[in-house]
Parts: sequence; structure tokens; C-alpha cells
Amino acid sequence: MPFFYGFDATYLLVIVGAVICMAASAKLKATYAKYAKIRAVSGITGAEAAEKILRYSGIYDVSIEHVSGDLTDHYDPSNKVLRLSDTTYGARSVAAVSVAAHECGHAVQHAQNYVPLNLRKSMVPIVNIGSTISWPMIILGIFLGYNTTLIHLGIILFSLAVLFQLVTLPVEFNASSRALVLLKDTGILHMDEVKSARTVLTAAALTYVAGAASTILQLLRLVILFGGRNDD
Repeated sequence: MPFFYGFDATYLLVIVGAVICMAASAKLKATYAKYAKIRAVSGITGAEAAEKILRYSGIYDVSIEHVSGDLTDHYDPSNKVLRLSDTTYGARSVAAVSVAAHECGHAVQHAQNYVPLNLRKSMVPIVNIGSTISWPMIILGIFLGYNTTLIHLGIILFSLAVLFQLVTLPVEFNASSRALVLLKDTGILHMDEVKSARTVLTAAALTYVAGAASTILQLLRLVILFGGRNDD
């Protein structure tokens, strides 16, 4: 595979994946920054929008908390907590309200037993284990004279991260779709603002697509490097 002596051409797959992720992240930051400057006509904060959406959806057992950081918003299904970041919780922008609504979309998924969300939640423990030991197992297999049993087991464990990323995609896209409908139905955003919210949430969704693509490329590299090796 080398282009010249000492260069592993499969590194290009890692580089491409990194570039895709950086481009998606830059797009999200630029898009959020743009709409973070636009105040929602309703004048409510991200936290207030989240509370209104949850009540409208008949959800009363999910609490809303403030968490530090930028774009660190997330829904914790285990504790039924919706955590909004510094840029969302008290902000009154279209961007902040959009992100808060997206996280509410996850809470609605949970309340309605949305299958992909439940599947992703059940995968978390094994994916965490796989992500922790996959590379050490591959490296150990290399040091033990290319022990294909260990290497292939490491690749299988790493592939769980790919599966997790793929399951995450419908969860995130569905949460955004729910968010846009809820923002419209509750009157939190006007029709032209809903279009802006769609732009924000699409940019956010692209980061998940980029993450999945990057992980797939890393898995492809492992398969190219070690997939065809056999024990002596």
C-alpha cells in the first residue's frame, strides 16, 4: 500500500476522516454563531422553551438543568434530565431555542419508547468496553507476532463503535424532526424562524454523519491492514 518507502497509504483514510469531522464542526460553529445573534420573536430562553415543549408533550418527570460549556447540551435518559449548556439555557436566540427543542425531541422519544433510542441506550455499556480495550488488544496482538485472534477480536470490538454511530444517526435525525414540529405547534418560533431552526439542526446533524464516516474509515483501515493476515 505504500506510495514510497516508510509511508503507510492507509493513513489517508484517517486524514480524510479527520478533515470531514473538522469541516462539519466548523460548519456547525459558524451556523450556530450566525443564529445565536438572532433573537427569537417569542423572547423566551432555551430553558423556557424546553419546559414549554415538555409540558406540551405531556412530559412532567423530566427535569431541566444548566450544564457548563458550549454546545454540551444532552438528554440523559437514565436520570430523565435534560441538560442545557451556557449557550442554550439562558439564551433567547433562535439557535438556543432550536437546540433546546432538539434535546426535548430525545425526551419525547424516551417517553414514547422510540426503538432506536432504546437500542442505543442498551449498547452504551458494551460499546464503552469495546472502545477501551479494542486498540490495546490490537497492539498486543501485533507485539505477539501478529496474533490474528487478538487482532481480529480487537477489530470486532472496534466495529461496535461503528454500529453505535450508525444507530445514533436515526435517533438524532428523528429528534430534530420532532423538534421542528414542536417549535411550530407550540408557537415558540414563527414559520420563518422554523426555517432558520432547520438550518441549525441540519448543521448539527452533519456532525454525527461526519463522526460515523470517520469511524467507518478507521475500521476500513484496520480491515485493510490486518483483515487478510493469517497465523503462521
